[in-house]
Amino acid sequence: MLFAKAKKSIDLIDKFLNCVDQSLLLFKEGVKNYLYNNTENFNNNILALADCEIESDKLRREIEKTLYLQSLMPQIRGDIMRLLEEMDNIIDHSKKNLFQFDVEMPHIPANLIPDFIQLTQISVSAAESVIPAAKSYFTEPANVNEKIHRVYFYEKEVDLLADIIRRKIFREMPDLKLSEKFHLRYFTLHIENISDTAEKVADLLSIMAIKRIV
Repeated sequence: MLFAKAKKSIDLIDKFLNCVDQSLLLFKEGVKNYLYNNTENFNNNILALADCEIESDKLRREIEKTLYLQSLMPQIRGDIMRLLEEMDNIIDHSKKNLFQFDVEMPHIPANLIPDFIQLTQISVSAAESVIPAAKSYFTEPANVNEKIHRVYFYEKEVDLLADIIRRKIFREMPDLKLSEKFHLRYFTLHIENISDTAEKVADLLSIMAIKRIV
């Protein structure tokens, strides 16, 4: 009943979450286009991500206004706004990290390209897995923990693969300068950051779901 009365807010939240999903698709495609020197597509990805960030900020403000002006869901309103803030961090990190590729133009050796693509795909998968879990919070909170286990799985896979890539960079690529190795490590961390952010959202959702069920 509570959530039925808040349908407008939930519809806005659904649009916001779709914006998060779109930003992740753009980030994934953007990294791939950078690695394969598809410059025009890469630039389009950056512009689209910037637009996505603007749209998500507008939606967040509208959701907050609706929740407070209509006095909807006061007992969990703070949790919802914190969830949106953490989800918005996924968009922010996606945009900032893709911009870093554009600004710093890291040289990724050809034999590392498949590794970076796989790392990006798994890291994005972790973040994508948060979205259905967040939607479940509003409809079936008991199913949230069942859905977020994927986030933790992918996040651990990202950590493992990132370590493999770093070992490869520092131990198996003697032709690279130390500065180049540090630069590659830096961008590995950029990509990892997406799954780390998703893990924080999953932790928050787990607590929020327990509070709703109890």
